[in-house]
Amino acid sequence: MPDRNNNCNNNLRESVCIDAKRVYDCCKDRDCVADARVYFSAEDQAILDSAISVKPLSADIVFTFIDVEPMQFNRGFYTVDVRFFIRSSYDAYTGVNRPQRIEGLTVFDKKAILFGSEGNAKTYSSLYLENSYDIPLPVGSNMPIAAVEVLDPILLSAQLTDCTNNCCCCCCDVNTLPGNILNAFNGLVDPATGKRLYTTFGIFSIIRIMRNVQIIVPSYDFCIPEKECCGPAEDDPCSLFYKMCFPVEEFFPPKLSDFDNCNN
Repeated sequence: MPDRNNNCNNNLRESVCIDAKRVYDCCKDRDCVADARVYFSAEDQAILDSAISVKPLSADIVFTFIDVEPMQFNRGFYTVDVRFFIRSSYDAYTGVNRPQRIEGLTVFDKKAILFGSEGNAKTYSSLYLENSYDIPLPVGSNMPIAAVEVLDPILLSAQLTDCTNNCCCCCCDVNTLPGNILNAFNGLVDPATGKRLYTTFGIFSIIRIMRNVQIIVPSYDFCIPEKECCGPAEDDPCSLFYKMCFPVEEFFPPKLSDFDNCNN
């Protein structure tokens, strides 16, 4: 719809009220977490106990728990507690044999204080049914809602330690982990003795706190699609392949100067 975006002031038709989530506050952060304990299943723990070195590979977030609570003596502000459940993969070297792939769980807690304003109105709504009574939906509210955007963690290092003297670690109690997390790893163990793995990783995140509000926005027009949904015009797969651009970057990797400097 390029022609509708030209001279928008002349196309302004009316102001309309919409129900949307308004972002009251947000923050971004980069965290470098050092020496975080990694928990493994019984099978992978046995491989770790026989390993002489470990190489970090990759990590991803399998689940995130978020809790929003009002701050006492500070009206309008809320604490946002976030717990990341991170799955990480490693190559365990046990000797002359090929390395064995193991996966473990790391837990990382993060806290932020954000402004979420005030208000505690209940919302009642219904689901329309023709020729019948409408179905009442669960009661809602306009209390603050927290949203977390996060990139997959970057594994920086891994340290293998031998715990032969009942060393104590108060990192996390595997017995208190949610059942769906334990099932994703076929159970996790926390042996009193044996080898343990501690990892260092970096993580980028954005935390927002929002409320459902009614706001007035300018309305230009309905967003009616102007592009037709067209599939491949030819049934010959080779014809479609020949229309693809040649992947020059795959054969000639870009130089260092072609990348943007993150410091700028």
